[in-house]
Amino acid sequence: MLLSSTVNCQLLSEVFIPSVYGNTSGLKKSDIKSLERIYRKRIPKNRILTTELARYMADISNSVNRQIGLIAGRNGSISHVIVGDAKGIFIPDLTDHPLGRKILRGLRLIHTHLNNEKINQDDITDLSLLRFDALVVIGMKDGEADNISVAHLFSSGEETSHEINSPLPLHGMDRALGDFDHFITLIEEGLKSKEAGHDIKDKRERALLVSISTKSKYEQEDSMEELKELATSSNVIVLGTVMQRSRQINPKYLIGAGKIRELVINAMNKGATVLIFDQDLNPSQSKAVSDMTELKVIDRSQLILDIFAGRAHSRDGKVQVELAQLRYRLPRLTGKGTAMSRLMGGIGGKGPGEMKLEVDRRRVRERITLLEKQLKALGRARDQRKQKRISEGLPIISIIGYTNAGKSTLLNNLTRSKTFVEDKMFATLDTASRRLRFPKERDVIITDTVGFIRDLPKDLMAAFKATLEELEDADLLLHLVDTSNPRFEQQIKAVEKILSDLNLSYKLTLLAFNKADLVNKASTTAVCKRFQGVSLSAKDPKTFKDLIKAIEQKLWPL
Repeated sequence: MLLSSTVNCQLLSEVFIPSVYGNTSGLKKSDIKSLERIYRKRIPKNRILTTELARYMADISNSVNRQIGLIAGRNGSISHVIVGDAKGIFIPDLTDHPLGRKILRGLRLIHTHLNNEKINQDDITDLSLLRFDALVVIGMKDGEADNISVAHLFSSGEETSHEINSPLPLHGMDRALGDFDHFITLIEEGLKSKEAGHDIKDKRERALLVSISTKSKYEQEDSMEELKELATSSNVIVLGTVMQRSRQINPKYLIGAGKIRELVINAMNKGATVLIFDQDLNPSQSKAVSDMTELKVIDRSQLILDIFAGRAHSRDGKVQVELAQLRYRLPRLTGKGTAMSRLMGGIGGKGPGEMKLEVDRRRVRERITLLEKQLKALGRARDQRKQKRISEGLPIISIIGYTNAGKSTLLNNLTRSKTFVEDKMFATLDTASRRLRFPKERDVIITDTVGFIRDLPKDLMAAFKATLEELEDADLLLHLVDTSNPRFEQQIKAVEKILSDLNLSYKLTLLAFNKADLVNKASTTAVCKRFQGVSLSAKDPKTFKDLIKAIEQKLWPL
């Protein structure tokens, strides 16, 4: 009976031997068997590689005339055996060994070089991109293992770089390298000291901002500054920016695949956890870049959607934002299980929630249909409130403007109310209406609206259309402008474009230049004269005199 159990165990071990990865076409069965035997071998925990294993790999490599590789964990077990061609190997998917927020993956890559070539750029790219503990190359001479070369990452100032050790003779590698376990511990400690600038307990995302554009340098820089503000508003730590101007956008990667790899390695070397593109990525571009790295990859639209998701508090706002998020992500769903998890927000995971991996497009469409019905029901409630305002016969003033122009602050100080205020983009999303009394016993309803931004995501525009259409009922649009912002003229044009898209350009409008206390008085006067507006500081009610007078002239002309 005992003999039978032993035989069964041996049979099971034969059945469950992992597959050989890579280019196995044309190999003999005996070659495959020889490769599979590598899985049964084990590297001692304190050694980077054994002489026996190096020679065994070199013998097979010489026999098949192809590079042979393996991936081993820190406990010495071998997880992947790989066959390449004469020039290189292709690293298989490492989904089962995720990097996460670890500094190193906990795996080492070992492979042969048929002609004793030095460690090349492809090797360094694999090391840097996949965050291996070490890269070991077995140099072959006359068909046998001759030496080994080792490359590893190390801390270089504020960033991570790599180091390549000189080739070591096979028989002397243990003496030269010493205890591999201790060697890796020292590397990680060095890399952690580089990360010391980032509080380990700080779970905020760390981002590298990327802009690849055909626009002028000024426009690109201007847009990047705004992306920084958006990222900061989303509670993201900005580690740096990469800007590249291109005559033509690559349809797959925006720029070439090699440049994208360099960009990803640069981001990882800085300790980034997310890449934020200033340009909107189409579904195929998003997938192509995401497939190249384990960093989160989001674009400008998703960043804005994630900010909205974190700031929506009313029922209307939550439904509108979730609807916009699902419409945005529906075409980006793929059949790949892990991609489904991208339904959660890109920044901080705030959003409609992570759905089960088996959720398919049909289920998402059903959710969208349900939200659209809820939005219509909420729209009926808004119509009832609108009819009540109309029945009161009071003029309606809607405060509009670019995000973070100071709309909520102005509403609070005009009406002595306490709506939420914060110096961030899209700090408030939920509209608020208050009654405001003017001289001569005249009352108005004044409403704060969601902030505008250039290139507002189409899905967000569609979801918030019902809310924005309330501007049609306004008797006056009070367009508030942040005069202290060097981009205020572009912001005025962006707001006017959105009004045009909503067919509201005909509306009576008053330009009010806010934050006059932060700008030279002569400059403010010139701007007001040029745009026929009034200046004020939303924080100081004493500056409201000209604003009140201008509103009266607009609403009750003599």
